[in-house]
Amino acid sequence: MIVDCSVYDNGVRREGTLRLEEALEAARAPDAFVWIGLLEPTEDEFEVVIKEFDLHPLAVEDAVHAHQRPKLDTYGQMMFIVLKPARYVDSEEIVTLSEIMLFLGDNFLITVRHGESPILGEVRHMMEANPSRMKWGPLRVLHAIVDRVVDDYALVVRSLNTDIDEIERQVFSDERKNHAQRIYRLKVEAVEFRQAVVGLEDPLEGLANGKVTDADNVLLEYFRDVHDHLLRVAQRVEAIDNLLSSALTANLAQLGVRQNEDMRRISAWVAIVAVPTMIAGIYGMNFEHMPEVGWLLGYPFAVSLMVVICVGLYVLFRRRGWL
Repeated sequence: MIVDCSVYDNGVRREGTLRLEEALEAARAPDAFVWIGLLEPTEDEFEVVIKEFDLHPLAVEDAVHAHQRPKLDTYGQMMFIVLKPARYVDSEEIVTLSEIMLFLGDNFLITVRHGESPILGEVRHMMEANPSRMKWGPLRVLHAIVDRVVDDYALVVRSLNTDIDEIERQVFSDERKNHAQRIYRLKVEAVEFRQAVVGLEDPLEGLANGKVTDADNVLLEYFRDVHDHLLRVAQRVEAIDNLLSSALTANLAQLGVRQNEDMRRISAWVAIVAVPTMIAGIYGMNFEHMPEVGWLLGYPFAVSLMVVICVGLYVLFRRRGWL
């Protein structure tokens, strides 16, 4: 479905509603461009847009079916860009990824969104509130969208770091719990998030170096700034992945240590209990010739022997840290 179809003259949104068939014609005016926003369109809904703006069928196929990696393709004078905005759901400890596809021409910008993401709407409102930015045209809008996506990546990294700090405290605490499942789930989310971040490096590098567009130097500086932010985010995401791997290894090592401690403790108690069991077993045999059975002090001697040996073993195991 078409969410919005607007024409901007010198950065100012034209009043009134505009039919899609009129959009391209209206955008041909000097210092004007059209911005069309679509939400999960079908091929039939996209047909009119294809006809009016002469979009490349390969790019259209990607935009309709989604599930694409971040990329930047050029088709003549048109650019096709795929972005994957991210949001961290702290209550569930998951990273949700949506998709934004952008068709960019000299006088038009077509955005296609798949999934939940407020970025396009918020960027549109922000740009419309500042016509001096909007009048730069589609490339300036593209920069604002990419900049917002990268800023959200930084927020996700911050949230992931908070949870990792909590995991590290739990792994090395005295509580006897297995955190492997939580760590592994978080690592899966971090890996998927990392793919979205790293996949955007090459497209942004192309925009920053002016390889895919003839933007002026001032706008290229904006793209270089966003590219630098993305590289820093990518480094932090890689560090997060390494930290989670280390936390998983440390958690398994802690489990091994605790199991060894449990086995030593069990073995120590078994050894202590075995002594009175053995002595009682010997004197419990009904042999006729057992001198100790007829001894007046035989019973207190046997009990005292059990107590002395058990206490001695207990003290020995305590000193060695088994109990």
